[in-house]
Amino acid sequence: MIIDMITKQYKEMLGRKSIIRQLSEFATARGEQIGYENVFDYSLGNPSVSPPQIFTDTMMELLRDSNPVYLHGYSQSLGIPAVRQKVADSLNDRFHMNYTREHIFMATGAAGAIAHALRCVTAPGDEVLIFAPYFAEYRAYINLSGAVMKVVPADVKDFQINFEAFEEMLTEKVAAVLLNTPNNPSGAVYTCGTLTKLAEIMTAKEKEYGHDIFLISDEPYREIVFSGTDAPYVTKFYPNSISCYSFSKSLSIPGERIGYVAVNPACRDAQYIADMCGQISRGIGHNCPPSIIQLAVAKCLDVTSDLSVYETNRNILYKELTSLGFECVKPGGTFYIFPKAPDKDAAAFCEKAKKYDLILVPSDDFGVPGYFRMAFCIDTEKVVRSLEAFRKLVKGENYFR
Repeated sequence: MIIDMITKQYKEMLGRKSIIRQLSEFATARGEQIGYENVFDYSLGNPSVSPPQIFTDTMMELLRDSNPVYLHGYSQSLGIPAVRQKVADSLNDRFHMNYTREHIFMATGAAGAIAHALRCVTAPGDEVLIFAPYFAEYRAYINLSGAVMKVVPADVKDFQINFEAFEEMLTEKVAAVLLNTPNNPSGAVYTCGTLTKLAEIMTAKEKEYGHDIFLISDEPYREIVFSGTDAPYVTKFYPNSISCYSFSKSLSIPGERIGYVAVNPACRDAQYIADMCGQISRGIGHNCPPSIIQLAVAKCLDVTSDLSVYETNRNILYKELTSLGFECVKPGGTFYIFPKAPDKDAAAFCEKAKKYDLILVPSDDFGVPGYFRMAFCIDTEKVVRSLEAFRKLVKGENYFR
């Protein structure tokens, strides 16, 4: 029966729980034994800095001065119209676009935005290409929408795009390409050259196959870009594109679950896609993000938390890890670093690291074997203290000899 098939699908997922969450739970339990300050937990990408003061002040002002029935009531299905217009205006000012509020759909974080975007541009059985390394939850986002996820192997030289493999895999079955820049887990930022070539290939394939191929850009780390790195706005490179954004990292409010879908006005049927998102919400229950959070972020569109700590932590870790012998592409953004594991089996290496109270995430679930991810969104003083643990790990396990 169909219900048995669906139930089986979700039951099977129970055996594939997030390794990141499991490691975070291990770190918490270990912290209860030795004090969490002594556990160097690089597992979870949870921002470590406070929201900007304007966000806190705005929330307090809204609670103090607004009509509580309006403030805590349902918003419209597509989001509060004035908020959508402010998002459009901000994107236009920053990236020289021509969005209107009709191109904006308020969503519950980037995850909610992607859930809607995928269902707008794919039908069950369509293929969606993603690029390794990738955020592990993409598998659930895509496959549970009815589409089929296909992974383009990584270019481990610089974690840009493996174009040879991409062109081969961009078959007539592909309805969408999902990318993430700045990238979790590698920290790589796709260059103008990379995005230009990507757009050229996709445009040529659209003409060859006679159907649209949409580009969905997952952008929760858009604002976390380090000095000397250019982070071009993906949508400017390709007409049939949809941006999925979250304020979780830029404003350090992941628990508030707020983001948006921004449909490129040059996209085919652009005038319908946000409205379609509203209808999709009826089926997946991701509708009407909290009104108070929509109103608050509308006043914080052009500010961020103090994100400078992430570049400080990146510099410390990159210098120490490479000096110890780890191979690593220097991250251009995010708060992740993705070194190559000295053991061929990354999971075995990360298990050994636990003995030194280093909590590292093996790369298997990111689609690239033999690496590990570190989420360095922790206090700098703890990063500095963790360096001795890395030295002991390298010495104790006889690496790089």
